[in-house]
Amino acid sequence: MKALALLSGGLDSMIAVKLIQEQGIDVVAVNFTSPFCLCAKGGCGAAEAGKQLKVPLKMVALGKEYLTILRQPKYGYGKNINPCIDCRIFMLKKARELATEIGAAFLFTGEVLNERPMSQNIKAMRTIEEEAGLKGKILRPLSAKLLPETEAERNGWVDREKLLDIRGRSRKKQIEFAGDFGIKDYPCPAGGCLLTYKEFAAKLRDLFSHKKRISMRDINLLKIGRHFRFGKNKIIVGRDETENRKLRSMQARTDYIFEVPDCGSPITLLQGPKTKPAIRKAAGLTLRYSDKKGNSASVRFGKSRMDEEITVLALKSDEIESLRIK
Repeated sequence: MKALALLSGGLDSMIAVKLIQEQGIDVVAVNFTSPFCLCAKGGCGAAEAGKQLKVPLKMVALGKEYLTILRQPKYGYGKNINPCIDCRIFMLKKARELATEIGAAFLFTGEVLNERPMSQNIKAMRTIEEEAGLKGKILRPLSAKLLPETEAERNGWVDREKLLDIRGRSRKKQIEFAGDFGIKDYPCPAGGCLLTYKEFAAKLRDLFSHKKRISMRDINLLKIGRHFRFGKNKIIVGRDETENRKLRSMQARTDYIFEVPDCGSPITLLQGPKTKPAIRKAAGLTLRYSDKKGNSASVRFGKSRMDEEITVLALKSDEIESLRIK
């Protein structure tokens, strides 16, 4: 008997794997990597979790198809721009395809009833199963005794009595079971998604409203620097040397970059029409966030080389706030 686990890398999914392994079932795991994950390790430490659990792991990146769902989710957003239900449906559809490929009899997750308000209540779970074509087929070992029997339990593939009845946001029981199972390191116990953050949601909404075709480069740029909107122009100002390097490396052929010479200066990226007002705004922002003393200075700018120069006044605080995407 083989089962497919959705392994997030957090403690819940690790315990779920252990519970199924304890019943003599071979487990293969899949992790869906998101560009919106807050875990610095990427994949929320799923690779390390897979090694600790001794399970084969397949990493699947959420790509352009996922961005289409993100723009217009059937079941809407949470508090900010997080389409949790649609996201879950998307991943489970992909997991269903993989389960068929590898010959897994069933798939399971580390979900806990009522742990996440939008996607882990009874109604949402039923909707997700039906939309993913997996009605009654998704086993959730940590809360199984609180949920209707699944196909795996009815067919005797899994002993329901050896599963758990955890609900809610408390992690006390999971931590106890981690000790029992010898799980000493769970890389990303809480996880996190940028889509739930107000500031990031504002930048993503702005991107959706001004650009029809979104690329992963566009998404990754949202994570870098201070973001400003001037009509059809997007202006991104680096906050430190690391962000300056990233902005340089992600510059498109049509983008202008700006820098104040001979002082500590941010790199600024200007997207959109290269009108004189837009150039002055980008230069003024660059000067405002540089270490240059005084309200007026020369700013260099250009495409592949910053071979043009303009003298501008640093933007004032109220003007900066009027341009800031928020």
